[in-house]
Amino acid sequence: MSIDEYIYRDVGMNPPPFINQDWIDAVFTPDNKRTEAQRDVLSISDQLIAEVSSSDILVISSPMYNYGMPAQLKAWFDQIIRINKTFDFDLARGDFPLQPLLTGKILIIITSSGEFGFEKDGIRHDMSHLVPHIRTLSKYLGVEKIYEITSEYQEFGDHRHIESLENAFQKAEEVVSKLADSFR
Repeated sequence: MSIDEYIYRDVGMNPPPFINQDWIDAVFTPDNKRTEAQRDVLSISDQLIAEVSSSDILVISSPMYNYGMPAQLKAWFDQIIRINKTFDFDLARGDFPLQPLLTGKILIIITSSGEFGFEKDGIRHDMSHLVPHIRTLSKYLGVEKIYEITSEYQEFGDHRHIESLENAFQKAEEVVSKLADSFR
């Protein structure tokens, strides 16, 4: 498998702006009626949407903060999930009026957490709002296949954390191998 081009975006170090009323006004203004200021407000959104649209594989690496995603990552999703760009809205579809416009993407979710037991049937499964939230939003990025890699026990800093890291590295190698086979 050869990766000819990749985009590296660290939203922790360079967070996109949070959406606000000006952003919403710009989104719901027809393209041909947007002011220069509205086009400026949407410029980062346009850039992020172009990055996601042109990608086959997305990798999201995120810590779990207070059982959910960091605000910077949420801002990234909010800038990308945009009507008439990554989804459309049609009341004729009844109770499910939103329809993703992008398709065919693979998502690798890499997470870290201080605690443990967030996996299905784990002791903290119901407290995990990071991966379920990413999974929910990912359909509007065109994601059709998801791989998860997790590292837990960071707060404990003992052998369980080391073992969790080793398992995460092994899982990463398995995912890369599987993807390499599928792109041959």
